[in-house]
Amino acid sequence: MAMASPRRMTQSHPGEESVPSTGSVEVRFLRPGDVEALIALEQAKWEQDQAADRTELAARIEAYPRLSIGAFEPAGGAALASLFMKPITTAQLRSAVTWADCARVETPASTVTGSLFGISLSSVDADAVTAIFEFFWPHALKHGWRDIYLGSPMPGLRSWKRANPDTPADVYMRERRHSLPRDPQLRYYHRKGFKDIVSCRPGYFPHAASLDYGAVLRGHIPLSAGAPLWRFVPLSWLKQMRRLLFRLV
Repeated sequence: MAMASPRRMTQSHPGEESVPSTGSVEVRFLRPGDVEALIALEQAKWEQDQAADRTELAARIEAYPRLSIGAFEPAGGAALASLFMKPITTAQLRSAVTWADCARVETPASTVTGSLFGISLSSVDADAVTAIFEFFWPHALKHGWRDIYLGSPMPGLRSWKRANPDTPADVYMRERRHSLPRDPQLRYYHRKGFKDIVSCRPGYFPHAASLDYGAVLRGHIPLSAGAPLWRFVPLSWLKQMRRLLFRLV
């Protein structure tokens, strides 16, 4: 993932035009017309058998319009990052054998829940990912979302297994270096707030460097414990407080 200098962020909302400034990132809920830009991002980030196609992307946006977010270059409109989420219950998480079981588009959501599953987080710019989470935070608090789960590859596993062929993969998954996960991808997500390692799943998705294993992670949405209060706070106030609160927590 390419690192970039911090950028300013502007927002736009369905039915509104954004007015990005020089050096900013445009962050907003995704629309059907964004699919072509998202395809370019998928191809840049993922192998062919891992990237979502046009049909999948369009279905996610249609099913979860307030849980599909993108960050774009204001000048050319190139997609820098995208985040797709869906509601999920703990029972669904436990029964899921593969990533596809969790990521499948379902409408309407069958059960009321305070948890989300991150279907996909794609990025070529680390600051754009931060901007997406910052954008979503006020909406998450207002809705009452409390945590986000996701499935992560463990790209260091294959090399580690060569030296430890008889040791279970979940031992590697939980190994630490300087209080951070040993695996580089788990370390990246840890720094983004996904600090709880829930389980290790064999055959979770195709990823050669991970030996097809996946780690299920959970991130708690900051200040979500006050969900009953946030429902009464105007969204506009939460947006104004967003940057200050995002940095405090």
